[in-house]
Amino acid sequence: MGAHQLQPKGSSATLGDVLYADPTMPTESEQAWVAMLQSIATRDPTALHALYERTHRLVYTLILRITGRAETAEELTLQVFYDIWSNATPYDAAEGTVLAWIMNQARYRAMERMHKEKRDAPDQTGQLAEQGRLVREALEGLTQQERAAIESAYFSDLPQIYVAAQLNQRSGSFRSWLRSGVMKLRRALARNP
Repeated sequence: MGAHQLQPKGSSATLGDVLYADPTMPTESEQAWVAMLQSIATRDPTALHALYERTHRLVYTLILRITGRAETAEELTLQVFYDIWSNATPYDAAEGTVLAWIMNQARYRAMERMHKEKRDAPDQTGQLAEQGRLVREALEGLTQQERAAIESAYFSDLPQIYVAAQLNQRSGSFRSWLRSGVMKLRRALARNP
């Protein structure tokens, strides 16, 4: 199910254009749509397949338009049909057509995903900022020699013996500062998980 198959001709096409431009889309009576849902509610996989065949492109297109990502649209399209299989009975004809009910579920899934991704992005940014603050605080607890040893050892491609020579230090002293600095950092960061 690729996005290229679903793009209607013309760049300003609406979902309605997609719905009504497909000559292969069967025109079912509303009673036939309701009967399909009733069969799905009794766990008839043939009815689910028939509903899927008639509507999956529409569901996918709507979700793709909202999310802008084909992979997300494919995932959520399957989720919509899984939800229909699991919960076909909540459909109420008084609230609209079966197709409108399905499209509302698709829209809800897509909007829910977009909101979740927006919430996750600030959460992740906040976590990274907090981690950065904790590392800076932990680094402030090091001596100048320990900090220089850690920065030189971890941010240089040279072996420790060469880094020690560049700092005009004996190899043993350098290793001692490195070891004590790393231990201090571990303890400081372990206190602030």
